Amino acid sequence: MRHLPTKSFLVLTLVLVAAHTASASGRFQSSTLPTDAAAQVDLTVATFLAHSHAPGVAVSIVLDGKPAFARGYGEADTARHRPVTPDTLFRLASVSKPITATGAMQLWQAGKLDLDAPVQKYCPQFPVKPYPITTRELLGHLGGIRHYGDLPHGDPEDHNTKHFDDPIAGGFSFFANDALVNVPGEKFHYSTHGYTVVGCAIQGASDETYVSYITKNVLASAGMSHTVVDDATKTITERSAFYTVKDGRVVDASAMDSSYKIPGGGWLSSANDMAEYAVAMLSDKLVTRSTRDLMWTPQKPTNGSADRYGYGFGVGEVDGVKTVSHNGGQEGTATNLTIAPDKNAAVIVLINADGVDVNALAKEILHEVLQTDAHVVPAGQAH
Repeated sequence: MRHLPTKSFLVLTLVLVAAHTASASGRFQSSTLPTDAAAQVDLTVATFLAHSHAPGVAVSIVLDGKPAFARGYGEADTARHRPVTPDTLFRLASVSKPITATGAMQLWQAGKLDLDAPVQKYCPQFPVKPYPITTRELLGHLGGIRHYGDLPHGDPEDHNTKHFDDPIAGGFSFFANDALVNVPGEKFHYSTHGYTVVGCAIQGASDETYVSYITKNVLASAGMSHTVVDDATKTITERSAFYTVKDGRVVDASAMDSSYKIPGGGWLSSANDMAEYAVAMLSDKLVTRSTRDLMWTPQKPTNGSADRYGYGFGVGEVDGVKTVSHNGGQEGTATNLTIAPDKNAAVIVLINADGVDVNALAKEILHEVLQTDAHVVPAGQAH
């Protein structure tokens, strides 16, 4: 790990602010992150807060296949001056998709969900289209389902404030009868709505509601005890307030009820819980190693175009190291989960504002993690 550079007065001030506002987690008190690496993360986040004007950030790091670092910075609620902690709940936005994909792949490896059968086998309420659509295609955004911005006269779900007790039926009311945007399997077309159809397939294959299945088989199995649906009708004590950064100003985010898109963008989680998810994926606690490797392998569109998306995860690299990741953004949030499988490491960054660059912050923190002097256990030995 490189030594911290000589700091100007401003940077020293930022570090002091970070040290004052950072909140250590009781669950992660035995940190394995080297002291200088932790200090560099504090500095990186403090600098980000000063430049981006984001109200609050939570960061967690997995090192050697174990939770190694979790801190909150800034405020979860600026009106009440409530600090961010590692247990503060943020909107995951599209980081909900890896969680949903994990549930689907559990059912596949158990022989309960045929990824290549027409999705109506498990979700008969989704209308039959001119071409068959499979769960495999939907998991890889190859299903031809529209996303936001695909309709010529605006999307009916834009800034939705209506609450749906049934997230699958609620989502279908917005898009199920729309035409496909391309032939399924042909090319990558990102679609949060496609993940609502995956959620429906999970219900049919498991014979229970999507939320119930995911809660019992993914969240509870991973030890994600704080993660819940973002229910706008309920008071959720640890939930952050939601903000937008625009032209350097912080304002309240637009109202939005995500109950129509829980599988693709409607869970709340914390830095602590998302670290537990990363650990569970690295240690084969949720799916087998072969299933995990399949999830982290890009699918192949039939038109021969390049694709960097597998099953709920994008595949890339940082500093020459393979990464699997997902980012998210919606009203009042910006999120990033990045796992480096070969290094048995992960970084989670959760921000309670949209309009900020969460991906750059996550990449910078992962860069610091990959430079640590800590002994790295080969991923295949982490069980």
